Amino acid sequence: MPVTAPYLFVVSMDVDPAHDDLFNDVYDNEHIPYLLKVPGVRGAQRMQSAPFQVSIGGEIMDKPAAAPRYTAIYELDNPDVLTSADWVAAVEKGRWPSVRPHTSNRAHVLQKMDG
Repeated sequence: MPVTAPYLFVVSMDVDPAHDDLFNDVYDNEHIPYLLKVPGVRGAQRMQSAPFQVSIGGEIMDKPAAAPRYTAIYELDNPDVLTSADWVAAVEKGRWPSVRPHTSNRAHVLQKMDG
């Protein structure tokens, strides 16, 4: 997916294993679809960390899955989207407020595209 938005909002978190299925259902079927309707949100992708091997300087290294486990990346027109009335309403819509307490190790990062 080519990134065309000038900003990326990266949200990462872990989830209590007992609520993993609920988290994935709500994030995929409610949370992201609601946020995609917010003006200024151009796209969203979700991913999960995975273990891997990488060769650096001729040495193959085993790397465990990183924490936090889950990451969502939102393409934004500008940082003001994150405090807009539409964003504020969308993040509280559906079942997400009841899932949020089962998340931990949360990180939020805004990245500005170069160029």
